[in-house]
Amino acid sequence: MQRQRGLTLLELLVVLAIMGVCLLGVSLSLRDSSHTQLAREAQRLVAILEAARAQSRTSGIPLVWEANAEGFVIRSPRRTAAVTATNDPRDLFAPHTQSWLTADTQATVRTSTTASSSTPATLVVLGPEPILAPTRITLRLPASRSNAATTLNIGTDGLQPFQIEP
Repeated sequence: MQRQRGLTLLELLVVLAIMGVCLLGVSLSLRDSSHTQLAREAQRLVAILEAARAQSRTSGIPLVWEANAEGFVIRSPRRTAAVTATNDPRDLFAPHTQSWLTADTQATVRTSTTASSSTPATLVVLGPEPILAPTRITLRLPASRSNAATTLNIGTDGLQPFQIEP
């Protein structure tokens, strides 16, 4: 009897299944694009801003969200060394600093008061009043070798909660 050379259908299906599992693993590992990272950062920032806004409203003390190169800080607007020594009740909140999830994230703030200004602000006042100035925070990841620059906006009209804008 002569033996045929080649692959059986079962062997071919096993090879295709293994290749499919490998491709799925590679595609899932490459999935965390800069847009996904920025969307995750924006969702986190919306939650933090709304929590700080609620804390400010319940305590009656304004809080300030301020962006910097490493991340952002939420603090009392009068938090300085001179005020700390005076036992002012508005100074009860210690600054709360957080880093960006992605190291190169940048934030710029536009409010109705800074819209005519040529230099964007870096802080948002989350006052105890239920109405804020209309505010838009633009999160940006600079361009890298493989990706173009990515931006995402978070905003409020002053009455609504902060939300990611399309």
